[in-house]
Amino acid sequence: MAVVAAAVLARLAAAFLLLAAQVACEYGMVHVISEAGGPKGKDYCILYNPQWAHLPHDLGKASLLQLRNWTASLLCSPADLPAHGFSNQIPLVARGNCTFYEKVRLAQGSGARGLLVVSKEKLVPPGGNKTQYDEIGIPVALLSYKDMLDIFRRFGRAVRVALYAPNEPVLDYNMVVIFIMAVGTVAIGGHWAGSRDVKKRYMKHKRDDGLDKQEDEAVDVTPVMTCVFVVMCCSMLVLLYYFYDHLVYVVIGIFCLASATGLYSCLAPFVRRLPFCKCRVPDNSLPYFHKRPQARMLLLALFCVAVSVVWGIFRNEDQWAWILQDALGIAFCLYMLKTIRLPTFKACTLLLLVLFLYDIFFVFITPFLTKSGNSIMVEVATGPSDSATHEKLPMVLKVPRLNSSPLALCDRPFSLLGFGDILVPGLLVAYCHRFDIQVQSSRVYFVACTI
Repeated sequence: MAVVAAAVLARLAAAFLLLAAQVACEYGMVHVISEAGGPKGKDYCILYNPQWAHLPHDLGKASLLQLRNWTASLLCSPADLPAHGFSNQIPLVARGNCTFYEKVRLAQGSGARGLLVVSKEKLVPPGGNKTQYDEIGIPVALLSYKDMLDIFRRFGRAVRVALYAPNEPVLDYNMVVIFIMAVGTVAIGGHWAGSRDVKKRYMKHKRDDGLDKQEDEAVDVTPVMTCVFVVMCCSMLVLLYYFYDHLVYVVIGIFCLASATGLYSCLAPFVRRLPFCKCRVPDNSLPYFHKRPQARMLLLALFCVAVSVVWGIFRNEDQWAWILQDALGIAFCLYMLKTIRLPTFKACTLLLLVLFLYDIFFVFITPFLTKSGNSIMVEVATGPSDSATHEKLPMVLKVPRLNSSPLALCDRPFSLLGFGDILVPGLLVAYCHRFDIQVQSSRVYFVACTI
């Protein structure tokens, strides 16, 4: 036990030191244009340390300087310098063999106005000590090897660059969009679930066919089901962590099927109100079709499957596929809120408490148990960096960053919110709406819980 405790303390200390070392680290941009004209300029992500030298916040105030490709050298000794130095240039050098301070000191001494270090590995903060920071007056930043290749492929070898670091926006509009979608889904799903319960409790309405009857059936969550559900979540999360590249396609397939079902469930009430296509399938002995569903419901089912298949094929199109994913995801969440029912407040408390502990363990405790020191939940949700497939789990709402920000290039181009963060509070809101109806409290609990 003493050895385990010491190991945990060591990991905590290392995490604290790493966090302290990264406080001064910031994302910035390098704006690249071709000296010979041609394609429009483009921004690339850089990681810099403002303690070396600050970067201007406005591109218009940044100096546009010639980029000197010196990646054949590590720039660790005076012998690595060119004969005429780097006068009014920004050299591009390879990472390795010596400290960032040694590289930037040589670059500054030869007339460079900045330094870009190319890294094939994960970008790390270019650090130093206080004395070194005081001695250096030019910025030093890290650029990924992939971005360097794209620069020379797109603009050629003769390019000019400007280093700058725009301020982060006070309000992220993408987060506003996600907030509206998430809270709207919780409110609509909770209200819909409660309203359906009222109809089943107080109204005896005629159903068109057996399929509708099946859809109206809700599943009550028992304590045993809660425990089984959490165990399944834990098992699936661990399996995804270790076998991500194999299981991610299984999850994508499940999402396509479940989201198509959810979309059908959400659109069916509106389609049934249409005044046309009420004709039914002729008598037959085929499965499902022997119930003689309406033609318009079959067309709706084909439409929902088609939307899901289109997303599955073009899911990696960053320009527009996220819209389909969000629409399918919202429909899936509404379907789950309508179908799954927490029968008692005790069931609500048990589910929320168990999932609260589940989140704490997989987000904050697992970094001390994994070799990489990363959270299992975060690794699975965002996709492992070493994944060969580069696929992402679709069980999230995603919105591209709408602000001009280095985070759009450097951190993640999308803001994400998992379905669990919608479904879990949504189930409680739905329960509150049912309780309002039962005690006839004018929906005061539903409104308060939604707020």
